[in-house]
Amino acid sequence: MTEKKAAEKKVAPKATTTTSSKTVKKPTAKKVEVLVDAENAGFRAGDVYQALSAVGVAQSVDQLAKSTGKTETEVLLGIGWLLKEGKVKGEEGKVVLA
Repeated sequence: MTEKKAAEKKVAPKATTTTSSKTVKKPTAKKVEVLVDAENAGFRAGDVYQALSAVGVAQSVDQLAKSTGKTETEVLLGIGWLLKEGKVKGEEGKVVLA
């Protein structure tokens, strides 16, 4: 009797999308958690500063995220720190060393 009940258990279907003859799994969004404290903000500021210094031209947040290997949130955290210190400024939607 218990074997029959175990076989009858329903399994929740996985998130899929059917397109023509192919079934494609939808990617699940990963929740990225960023620790916001003075030490982490300072390290992100250093990453952003060095990336801007290396290229020598204004860069967008997306470009900085790619060149530093950090998330957009982490880059924005670093930019905020540098703005407060007067080390960077905004120029036509991009960030450049002051």
